Amino acid sequence: MNSRLSGIAAILALVLCIAGSARADDKDEAEKWHAPFGGTFNAHFTVTSDYSYAGISNNALQPAFQPDLDYRTPYLLSDPKLWLYLTVWGSNVVLPAGPGGEVDVLGGVKLQPTKALKLDFGYVRVSYPGFSPALAYNYGDFSVNVDYDLDFATVSGRLRFSPNSFGDSGWEFNKRALLSVPLKFESVSFKAYGSVGNLSVERYLQYGIPSPDYWYWQFGLVTSAFGLDLTLAYTDSNIEPSGCGNTNYCAGRVFASITKAF
Repeated sequence: MNSRLSGIAAILALVLCIAGSARADDKDEAEKWHAPFGGTFNAHFTVTSDYSYAGISNNALQPAFQPDLDYRTPYLLSDPKLWLYLTVWGSNVVLPAGPGGEVDVLGGVKLQPTKALKLDFGYVRVSYPGFSPALAYNYGDFSVNVDYDLDFATVSGRLRFSPNSFGDSGWEFNKRALLSVPLKFESVSFKAYGSVGNLSVERYLQYGIPSPDYWYWQFGLVTSAFGLDLTLAYTDSNIEPSGCGNTNYCAGRVFASITKAF
């Protein structure tokens, strides 16, 4: 617990340090980073006190460093709006076989039939370079994301499916619903969000969970200031420590993160 709180405190201290040194006259939006075929690049770098996926810590409750590079095409259709994207994302991890890295390559198509409705159909290849292929850690997910803007809030649904998931564990379904609400307090704006999900796996023991499925949830606050996205959140699951390798990696915990866009 003390090491976890120390990590969170370090993240928050870094937030204050960077925010205090930032210039108030910085541009609200960075200039576009032009890419081939009329597209654009976007890059981000995140520092987080814990890398959590579906309620489970993927780096043993330690800080993670996560860069990504995103490419998107110009609109291929203007009514409805349609474009393609490709993203490369990475993080340090601590898996059952030890510490290492994760690299995700995501690609797909995004469609905006109306101003309020957004659809995302994609595929992600999750790889763990440096780990033995015999561990069968690498896998692929097909995904469908739906976002609907209600003006006062945004409702999102996500379904991810893998024909053969992490550790050669067979098919996997990961369903998640999310609600985010913008909050404004004079000159400071926040976004509060809450999500709940269910992950089910065919060969669950090989995946590393004690039952065929489990529930996870998360809620938090996000604010943008001085070109940074700052997040403070709580996440948890219904997996007991005895079913999580006798660790607290699946238990309730608070984490903080900072993301900088380039």
